[in-house]
Amino acid sequence: MAEAKKKKTFEQALTRLDEIIALLEKDSVPLDELMKLYEEGVALVRDCNGQLDSAEQKVKLLQISPDGTTARLVAFDEGERSDG
Repeated sequence: MAEAKKKKTFEQALTRLDEIIALLEKDSVPLDELMKLYEEGVALVRDCNGQLDSAEQKVKLLQISPDGTTARLVAFDEGERSDG
């Protein structure tokens, strides 16, 4: 269980989530083990969401003015709003 406390990459967390889902779908896993797996899965989902939020904040778009003479960096979500 010490491995679960170690920070996983996004890809490692997704792989582990796939493993947990496969185990949760089995009928032969005892209830106490199911609960531990479920809790681990919830923690991994939270961690993945945090990593995605962090990555999104780092993403920048280059926005070019309508006349094409100037460009500026804008936050990803600000660029989406200005396009819509």
